[in-house]
Amino acid sequence: MHFHPNERIGLFIDGSNLYAAARALGFDIDYKRLLEFFTSKGRLIRSFYYTALIEDQEYSPIRPLVDWLDYNGYTMVTKPTKEFTDAMGRRKIKGNMDIELAIDVMEMAQYLDHVVLFSGDGDFRRLVEAVQRKGVRVSVVSTVRSQPPMVADELRRQADTFVELLELEPLIARAQVHREDRYSQTPRGNDDQ
Repeated sequence: MHFHPNERIGLFIDGSNLYAAARALGFDIDYKRLLEFFTSKGRLIRSFYYTALIEDQEYSPIRPLVDWLDYNGYTMVTKPTKEFTDAMGRRKIKGNMDIELAIDVMEMAQYLDHVVLFSGDGDFRRLVEAVQRKGVRVSVVSTVRSQPPMVADELRRQADTFVELLELEPLIARAQVHREDRYSQTPRGNDDQ
């Protein structure tokens, strides 16, 4: 992924899509490192994170992440999930954020030189094409290394640059704490005792 020094960059993160892609590759995203990496590449104008929240739950496992992101440089775009019963009588939860992301990309395009889209959703192909016509470069970050691949071929082809998420892992992955290190009773560096 190539950046120009004074390029105005916007990050648009489809939260559930990025989470699923990173999980399929076996690592967790460190959102502080992700922000630092892109801040070092140009002028980061805004970093948006999109996710749906289940409102009626007493505790949501995603709530701590949403709160942390909100206080640490991300513009959070959330909405409550919708619950419905499908034709088979099964309870389903829906929380698609595609429209919100598309509107924000279109509104921000005039202020950006480079859009970095963290999603593999093929529905975004027309969005990418539309902002490219405005003179904005678009990089898509997702993965083809999972089974099945998490990025739609049409989105990959439309992007100016496709970035394999696995190649960003060393730069944006959360550090793994090894189980034996966490629970070790012997302090490191005291082998003399």
